[in-house]
Amino acid sequence: MRRSEFTRAVAAEFGARASSVTSDLVLRGVGYRTAEQALADGEDARVVWLALCEEADVPLARRHGVGRLDPRR
Repeated sequence: MRRSEFTRAVAAEFGARASSVTSDLVLRGVGYRTAEQALADGEDARVVWLALCEEADVPLARRHGVGRLDPRR
């Protein structure tokens, strides 16, 4: 997952709360850091996304493949 895909996925899932979620919610899955801290520390965006999903109880069906742009035809 690229950083841009992470940003799109967070915006799609959390809407107007996206920036608060990434800056305020502490994620166990990335060493009790926020998403912003983990990404700034070089953590893989996919790992951060999955940790965020786990912490926020995002349903499994919405965790995979989000944030990707549809391929051009």
